Amino acid sequence: MDQNKINLDRRSFVRVNAKAAALLSLAPSFALAAPKKEGARLRVAMVGTGIRSLRAWGIELVEPYKEYMEMVGLCDINEKRAKNFGEIVGLDAKIYPADKFDGMVAEQKPDMVLVTTTDSAHSEYIIRAMELGCDVISEKPIAIDEVQCQNILDAEKKYGKKVYVGFNVRYMNDSVEMKRVLDSGALGKIISIEFQEYLDTDHGASYFRRWHGKNKYSGSLFVHKSSHHFDLVNWLLDADPIQVSAMGSVSFYGSNNDFRGKNCRNCNYTDQCDFYWDITKNETLKKLYVDCEDVDQYYRDGCVWDEKIDSPDSGSVLVQYDNGAYLNYTLNAYLPYEGQSISFSGENGRLDVRIYYNQPWSDEVKTEFRLTKDKKTLKAWTISPDVGAHGGADKRVKDNLFKPNTEDANGQRAGSRAGVLSSLVGIAALKSIQQGKAIKIDDLITL
Repeated sequence: MDQNKINLDRRSFVRVNAKAAALLSLAPSFALAAPKKEGARLRVAMVGTGIRSLRAWGIELVEPYKEYMEMVGLCDINEKRAKNFGEIVGLDAKIYPADKFDGMVAEQKPDMVLVTTTDSAHSEYIIRAMELGCDVISEKPIAIDEVQCQNILDAEKKYGKKVYVGFNVRYMNDSVEMKRVLDSGALGKIISIEFQEYLDTDHGASYFRRWHGKNKYSGSLFVHKSSHHFDLVNWLLDADPIQVSAMGSVSFYGSNNDFRGKNCRNCNYTDQCDFYWDITKNETLKKLYVDCEDVDQYYRDGCVWDEKIDSPDSGSVLVQYDNGAYLNYTLNAYLPYEGQSISFSGENGRLDVRIYYNQPWSDEVKTEFRLTKDKKTLKAWTISPDVGAHGGADKRVKDNLFKPNTEDANGQRAGSRAGVLSSLVGIAALKSIQQGKAIKIDDLITL
């Protein structure tokens, strides 16, 4: 079988799952992942105990949501890291090595498995968890290639379980405000979207110190990072991507330097490298990674000039949607400031959104909106994020998934379909760069 040709009646899948999603969005969250015993808390096991797991699904989940759930098992390829993870969170859950994942599920009998591993391993654990009778919450991206996407969809159908993706961007104040304006019909039919993502040399470089800069682990930043943004546009438009064209390259990091080392702590160029970083000054990262290096030799302070880096750090993606709209998306991961510029051009006007954070000229975090019609600014306004991680969005994600009787009025609860479509845009973008041609989504998931 040609692995690039996947047998799936995509339109039928979309129709059936869109209806199912609409019905599920009206149900309380425990209808999605209910405890096996009435009145019990939801039993949750986690595979993958890195910093993302710690911040999003450890510290901010275990204690604040203890009324609704309990973390019953931790699994990782590095047992020392899992142990230290538990200590940081204040969690007394049993630790399991990666090859004992099945044993963890058999012993702890979780209702839900949280998958927060390296991206390339998501599909393996998602599928196995469903096979063993568990629902799943996966960190984005749900998968890094089209074969993994297909296998997840097949498994979800086969085993009758559910997969949800932690797309916290949907829950941010500015995203909800964009959704409100677009759904109001003020712009009429949306014709095009311009989305510019700015990563500065702190945030951007952090991806290239880690496994994220290697396509075999992350599928590229177009999958790992940009799947957030592709999902946001898919959700805002309520439309499906059908064709993707892209250009991009490793233009700043990787081999674009005349010196390099293994990692920052073992480098001869610390005095002259602008990207030297002492990970040991961060006690959490030291305990989670530096103190565990003897087990798996994973160095989180890897060299940003590593010649094995192959994920584009700069690129543009053009996406065509089935409703006729076009998205022009750009990503740059080495800029002197951070933020986003997003614009929606409709038949009746234009909405410009500018999101500011980590700006060198201001410490203020805010989002500016401007609605223009008939060559006049109809309205200009500013909103601010809420308190909490990612502007309060992380808490809203967990409320939606773990609190009973939580309504999903905006359809923010993201399932496998949303996860697959967002990943496929990034997957198609990398293929387009590599092959020099436009990639049709239906060529990845065959009609």
